[in-house]
Amino acid sequence: MALPMLPGNSANRNLGRDKFHKSQHFDYSNGVAMMVGAEKPGIGGELLLGQSTRPKYSLFSKGEGSEAPSWVAFDKQVLCFDAYFQESVPQSREEKHRVRKCKIYFYLEDDTIQVVEPELKNSGIPQGILIRRHRIPLPTPKEDCFYNVHHFNINQEIVLYSRPFMITGCDPFTRNFLIKMGVRLNSSASTPADPYTTLRQEMEENMKPLRPYERIDTLKQFLEHDRNVLRFYCYWDDTESMFGDPRELILHYFLADDTMEIYEVVLPNSGRDAVPKFLHRGKLPKHAPIPKRQPGEITDRTVLNVFGPVGQGGRYILDSLKTGAVEEEFYEDRDLTIGGIINVWGRRVIICDCDNFTKEYYRSKYGIEDFTPVSYKASSLPKTARQVPPYTGFGSEEDSLCSCQGLLPKPPQKDFRKLMEKDRQGLVSNVLRFVAKMLTDSSIDKERVFIVYFYLSDDTIAVFEPPQRNSGVIGGKFLKRGRVKKPGQELFKSEMSEYFTAQDLYVGARLDLNNQPFQLLDADEFTFNYMEQNADEFPKANIGTVISKVKSISEEEQKKVKQFFTMTDPSSTGFIPYESFRTLLAEMDVHLSEHEIITLGRTYSVREQKEVDLGLMLAVAQDQLKKKNFEKFTDMIRAFTHEDRGRSGHLSSKEAQIIFKAFQLPLSIDLQRALLEKFQDESEKIDYHAFLSSINWRENPAPAVLPDVTVKFDADWRGDAADPAVKTINYSLFLEDVFGSATNNNDS
Repeated sequence: MALPMLPGNSANRNLGRDKFHKSQHFDYSNGVAMMVGAEKPGIGGELLLGQSTRPKYSLFSKGEGSEAPSWVAFDKQVLCFDAYFQESVPQSREEKHRVRKCKIYFYLEDDTIQVVEPELKNSGIPQGILIRRHRIPLPTPKEDCFYNVHHFNINQEIVLYSRPFMITGCDPFTRNFLIKMGVRLNSSASTPADPYTTLRQEMEENMKPLRPYERIDTLKQFLEHDRNVLRFYCYWDDTESMFGDPRELILHYFLADDTMEIYEVVLPNSGRDAVPKFLHRGKLPKHAPIPKRQPGEITDRTVLNVFGPVGQGGRYILDSLKTGAVEEEFYEDRDLTIGGIINVWGRRVIICDCDNFTKEYYRSKYGIEDFTPVSYKASSLPKTARQVPPYTGFGSEEDSLCSCQGLLPKPPQKDFRKLMEKDRQGLVSNVLRFVAKMLTDSSIDKERVFIVYFYLSDDTIAVFEPPQRNSGVIGGKFLKRGRVKKPGQELFKSEMSEYFTAQDLYVGARLDLNNQPFQLLDADEFTFNYMEQNADEFPKANIGTVISKVKSISEEEQKKVKQFFTMTDPSSTGFIPYESFRTLLAEMDVHLSEHEIITLGRTYSVREQKEVDLGLMLAVAQDQLKKKNFEKFTDMIRAFTHEDRGRSGHLSSKEAQIIFKAFQLPLSIDLQRALLEKFQDESEKIDYHAFLSSINWRENPAPAVLPDVTVKFDADWRGDAADPAVKTINYSLFLEDVFGSATNNNDS
């Protein structure tokens, strides 16, 4: 009775199968139709009747070794066998066959085989990889199976693509691996000698002379003096020949092999072609030109015939006395001296001078100290100065001068190195800024305040006037940026005019900018710091120079200075106000400028850094953002989160400034830097969520600021009246540095 069909069961054998391909059983071979897939499976890879599964890789008994797959268990494990095969050589008289040694590598991870033949020098046949790495099928009739580890043994022949290979040995790893697998290894076999290789070895041995033999070793000289070359400056007087003239030569002597070469110095417009060399490198004979010699007449060694015929079969011994040797003398380093004459193939060349390395070489080896050069050039006439026509008034002076220096006028070259070093670099502007007032009799112009900018990158000056309320004067640009000439110079002249430089600008200096006199009253903090850091360029900011001026006062003046400090500081605290200190220095006889007084005050001052209210800074920042209608706070939060890889909520100030620049945040750089410093933690990182929330004028508006309330920073510094950075002077330290005593003695 048949079982009922249960739910989920089906009699269809193809249910769940996903492969229905058919194997290729028929093909053409040399134009003949034939069956090629008798052992191939049926539809979908299913075995036909009478077929059995064949292992794809080497099989090992269950329970032995690791259960890991072969590509893991046998990773980087290779069996290495030594083998050879014979190759017939037809149409050759020297050899009938050739024995070629090779290495057979069996990779255990995938049963692939590689055959490599070591490369031999001058073999004349292509060597290297003979069979690339892949699985190699067995010979016919088992071509559908592949070689595995069980097919290999020592002293056994295997056939790889119809070529028999004889395995003669293996390495220790292969031997131990096969023994552990239970393979009985045969004894090692020897590789037969190659007839042609044996013939070549005999020929090479016959080419090496056994006797007589004399070794000439030049390797030591080469290793000690390789790349050491002596250089001499020479002179050859060729005026006696037709159309001849004096020649300047450079002689190079190579210490590595005692050879020399000569170059000719071809002067411009001399009418001579610039040849590569005057004399090719080689040994220079002393008695040139030399007579021609027969071949074999000059040799490195001489021999004597003891007995036997001349030529093959005779017996020779080395002639230690060199009876019949023909010797030639060549120039060596000891023959080359300053003032000496050498024979360069019949030309008398005088050695006039040498370089420093050559002098040191002769001084250390031969003890020569006199290297006085030989003068061979006639004294040249003094070069007349080129007369430059006066400036015409068209264009700049530099441009007019370039038009007089050549037929093809070129634009004047700027100091590119200075531009790259002194141009703006990040937050460092490299611009000196001074507060100035106009020197005039006009009551209106006396009250005007100007900001003088000096750009260190190209020594240009620009003057701006900050707008003042109810002054009646429109502020803005007063002088366009450019180089300004110093006053009192003639306009139409041949010499270049002098321009104002950075050393001409200091506090208290008087500048005449295009016939308008100005006096510098103050400078910003960057200017003072830059001039003090580069004190060697700015003598007014050099504290050593200023102190030396103060030290030069008389003893009576020193007593007055000490009495002044005693009267100003009756309680002997060691500190006095800056104004009193400034009054004292201004009344001294050393005539200190205002900038030098400020330098002393900054050096011996007690600095008090004024803290700016964070609320006021945020109010000013929101006011500026509101005026510019900046509302990209959500996009900035996304940008900060994208840069915060660890999602810590903190980023460095440098990364924050890059994001500000990408979004074009309409805040000054100094205001950005000051705000970031307020939000920094101990690790110098900022909480960007708190920072963006604080400047968001839409969600967290700050109290409105009055129009006249501003926060003064370096970048927006206008020169307005502000609290001085120097208030208190430590005069005790000043007395100790200047007079060598910090005590205030009330000398009468």
